[in-house]
Amino acid sequence: METVRFDELQLDERILRAVADMGFEEASPIQTQAIPVQLEGRDIIGQAQTGTGKTAAFGIPLLQKVDPKVKKLQAVALCPTRELAIQVADEIRRLAKYMHGVKVLPIYGGQDIVKQIRSLKDGTQVIIGTPGRVMDHMRRKTVKFDFVQTVVMDEADEMLNMGFLEDMETILSQLPEERQTVMFSATMPPAILDIARKFQQEPVNVKVVKKELTVPKVTQYYYEVKPKSKLEVMCRLLDMYAPKLSVVFCNTKKQVDELVQSLQGRGYFAEGLHGDLKQIQRDRVMNSFRNGKTEILVATDVAARGIDVDDVEAVFNYDLPQDDEYYVHRIGRTGRAGREGIAFSFVVGKEVYKLRDIQRYCKTKIVPQAIPSLNDVTAIKVDKILEGVAETIGDTDLSKTVNIIEKKLLEEDYTSLDLAAALLRMMMGEENEDIIDTREPRSLDELEGFGGGNSRGRGRSNSNSGGRGGNGGRYDSSTRDDMARLFINIGKNQNVKPGDILGAIAGESGMPGKMVGSIDMYDKYTFVEVPRESADAVLTAMKDVKIKGKNIHMEKANGKGK
Repeated sequence: METVRFDELQLDERILRAVADMGFEEASPIQTQAIPVQLEGRDIIGQAQTGTGKTAAFGIPLLQKVDPKVKKLQAVALCPTRELAIQVADEIRRLAKYMHGVKVLPIYGGQDIVKQIRSLKDGTQVIIGTPGRVMDHMRRKTVKFDFVQTVVMDEADEMLNMGFLEDMETILSQLPEERQTVMFSATMPPAILDIARKFQQEPVNVKVVKKELTVPKVTQYYYEVKPKSKLEVMCRLLDMYAPKLSVVFCNTKKQVDELVQSLQGRGYFAEGLHGDLKQIQRDRVMNSFRNGKTEILVATDVAARGIDVDDVEAVFNYDLPQDDEYYVHRIGRTGRAGREGIAFSFVVGKEVYKLRDIQRYCKTKIVPQAIPSLNDVTAIKVDKILEGVAETIGDTDLSKTVNIIEKKLLEEDYTSLDLAAALLRMMMGEENEDIIDTREPRSLDELEGFGGGNSRGRGRSNSNSGGRGGNGGRYDSSTRDDMARLFINIGKNQNVKPGDILGAIAGESGMPGKMVGSIDMYDKYTFVEVPRESADAVLTAMKDVKIKGKNIHMEKANGKGK
């Protein structure tokens, strides 16, 4: 549908000034539909997800009805989570920037209720609150609804999912009968329609049509995987695309916790977000994600509501959502503010039919992809570096740099191609070996074929096995009888340190680090000692583990070469 300009909506001049300050001229589709109906005083059922501008769709008409001179509560908005309540309150405050005397207050659990009571006594006209805390104030008689003209239920379906149905009904039943009731929900389950029948008067339905629910700048892929392979596939995709920030969706709190633990064990900066976390924990996780210290946020659908971070470059559907509309809501976390984004979905067995339903609903194409190999990961990284080189060549004056290179080439006995290859290797960091020599040993037996290559010392070592040894890469066995010596096909050339090996073994197997013996590190492989009775358990625990983003192979070395 056609959008309209805000100055065509007959809004208060003070609100128009605030909207202009926020940089908006045209109303979004949901705002175009909802604002005129609300200004008429009609009840509304609005269907729209986060990112469509629904806060302003109900916030602007709400403010238009508020009288700044009346220091009484005039409008209430209910939100499912603390984060969303704060976000909505912030936006309504921005819209009320020039409406002097209008006070907007978020009220939620986890904040000192005494401070909230003091603020309410100062004459708050608008409260944005979670149902539980609003009920708390009702019991204390610190909120009075006598002058309330507007009530808004934002993310109504999520409030139902979080068990707030009874609280919502209690709050609505205590409000004046002569009021406007506005409800926004991403989905429309039967319970939502029941609330509408009980508490609304001939509501007008407004919604974003399905084709507008899709996110056009998001490239969407899916991978058919086995459940046990999901983690490995996701790690390869993270290594391959290297997104700045990622959001990963799981369907259960347990899966969130397990996935976060697995990702952290592989060296990724991941944190989880779900309904069991205390507010102080949620704040810490979200602040860490916003400032980039946490690169991967693993969340359930309910917990993810209210997350408003523009720099998310990738979304992973680790589990396919149960509701088609949730898919739209999930991938809308990326591709914001005109940026491009990418979404990956993992499909197990018959879930491919569910994915077809999602594609039909969204009128979009989700492209099947082959699971990337390790060589694919390296190739993509090289391509990204070379794309950056091409942009630099096209956009930058390189004349001074060219002179430096020409001078160096004249002084040294190597070609410009040698120089370019060396620089690429340096830029690839830990992936050097994948460019230079993809034949790094996959097992102990393959060491026979690897000659040359100097060992530049060891890691933490109690053995006498200096250097590579003269037996074709075999080790000089001096392991104690009570210890087993294990081979790992990763070494110094992958920027791995002894602490990385020690941390991986301790983290995956649960073995205390002090029980690990010597760690002898070479260019392309490492030997590590563990208690003999624990060797099999360590091998099992390390079977599908990555160290520094690289797949590893571990096997017993004791007995070979003796």
